[in-house]
Amino acid sequence: MLKYAVTKTISGYVAVLCSENGLVATTLPQKTEQHALMALGRDISGAITNTAGLESFIERIQDYFNRKRVDFNDVTDPDGTPFQRKVWEITKRILYGETNSYLWIARQMGRPRAARAVGQALGANPLPIVVPCHRVLTNTGGLGGFGGGLDMKRRLLTMERKNMESTRLPFNTIKQSGKTVLLKP
Repeated sequence: MLKYAVTKTISGYVAVLCSENGLVATTLPQKTEQHALMALGRDISGAITNTAGLESFIERIQDYFNRKRVDFNDVTDPDGTPFQRKVWEITKRILYGETNSYLWIARQMGRPRAARAVGQALGANPLPIVVPCHRVLTNTGGLGGFGGGLDMKRRLLTMERKNMESTRLPFNTIKQSGKTVLLKP
C-alpha cells in the first residue's frame, strides 16, 4: 500500500510517496500543495494520506531547507531499471556539501563510458534531495542538467556550501562526540 504526505518548508511544499519497502518518490519545493502532489509524477489515487512512519523524513526535509546539515539515509524503493537504481544508489554516497561527476559515478559502476547514461538515469531520479543528483556535475565542473532546473541546482549547491563554510572547524580540530577537540601534534 502506498501512502503520501505533503509538508510545507520555507522553500515551498514538498511531497513524499512511500511504500511498505521505503521511499518511492519525493519532490523539490513547489508553490502549492497541489503542485507538489502533481510533481510526484505518479497516480496517487490509490494511496492514502498518512504521515505515520514519515515523521523523521518530514522533520529532516524541513531542516534541510532551513539550511541545516541533514543526512538522508532512508530506505528507498523507487521504480527504475537496474541500471538507474545502481546510479541512484551510488549517488546517495555523495555527502552533503560535496560534489562529484557523472564520470565518477560511471567509473564506480565499472562502466567508464556510461557517463551520458548516468546523466539520463539521474534525469529520471524520483527522489531529489534524498538521492542528491544536484551534487553531480560534469567532469569539467559545469552544472550539467537537473530536473528541477539549473537555477534550483545552483541554489541547492550554494546553500550546502555556505552551510559547510559556516560550520568548518579550524584545521587542527575535529568533532568528537559532539565536542570540538584540539588535535595534539
